[in-house]
Amino acid sequence: MRDQLRAGAAIYNAGYYHAAHDAWEDRWLDLESDTDDERLLHGLIQWTAAIYHASERNWVGAVGLADSAIEYLAELPPDYREVNLPPIRAFLTALAADPELIERRSPVRLEHEGEVPTLSTLEFASTAIAATVLADEWGFDKAPVEQARTYAERDLKAGDDDSQFIALLFDFVRETEHRGIVYQRLTSHVGRRQARETDVDGLF
Repeated sequence: MRDQLRAGAAIYNAGYYHAAHDAWEDRWLDLESDTDDERLLHGLIQWTAAIYHASERNWVGAVGLADSAIEYLAELPPDYREVNLPPIRAFLTALAADPELIERRSPVRLEHEGEVPTLSTLEFASTAIAATVLADEWGFDKAPVEQARTYAERDLKAGDDDSQFIALLFDFVRETEHRGIVYQRLTSHVGRRQARETDVDGLF
């Protein structure tokens, strides 16, 4: 769950409020209802949705989601799963009372493990999650990115820490000016790896 938390936090902190929930949603759906972990992820998902709707000037939707998020997060310890919840609760309360607050004040940052995760500081596992989420957000076909993630994880398990797929996923998430070029290289490497695997399969 740590990797999903950090990926979503970094995506949120980068300003992609709508996309952040995608880093948490699959894990949340697998959790038993009304557990603390489920409440945490459900609350964070509602929180980012509230901020997104407020930024779109959907005041009614923002208030409803903020109220819902407050309920999910209310009974959790202030540092549950090392997420700093008090600033989130305070901002949600203020947003529920005045959703136009979003136009006067930036949302609070999401702190985890005593820091504010960013796309440039994520470890590989969280970066891989963020890459597949943000591919969609940035308008790229996410299928090659998902395949690159599969290859990177396979290489890492085999002890290949210098895998090109690991480096390309890091570059895809962290690079801004040349992200399109990185994506082209990533897609090309995926295609070559798939072709090699097809050739090998054809021998047997």
